[in-house]
Amino acid sequence: MKNILVSIGALLGVSSAMAAGATPASQGSGYGSIIFLVLIVAFMYFMVWRPQQKKAKAQRELVASVAVGDEVMTGSGIIGKVAKVYDNYLDMEVTEGSAITLQKNAIGTVLPKGTIASIK
Repeated sequence: MKNILVSIGALLGVSSAMAAGATPASQGSGYGSIIFLVLIVAFMYFMVWRPQQKKAKAQRELVASVAVGDEVMTGSGIIGKVAKVYDNYLDMEVTEGSAITLQKNAIGTVLPKGTIASIK
């Protein structure tokens, strides 16, 4: 049985001592693995969680700052002018005389004044 493990281990590139069932000698006291885990968590925080929190905060501030008369674009690309603002919803005038009601969270961008006129 040992010979079979050694020959399979040789095919896989494992040393014969490892294939025979010998355990590797432990290295260090384990602080290295703890430091490695801390570094991974720090990397995830600075590369994933923190930028996502900043983006969510910017979106909340954008939604809170929307006022009547602002020209906005929704996340799906619909452009219009804000006609009325409610607590969680707003009426957006898409064309003259027609308005749609949508959630404030659907707003993707507040456009500079005169954007709609320059597009048409």
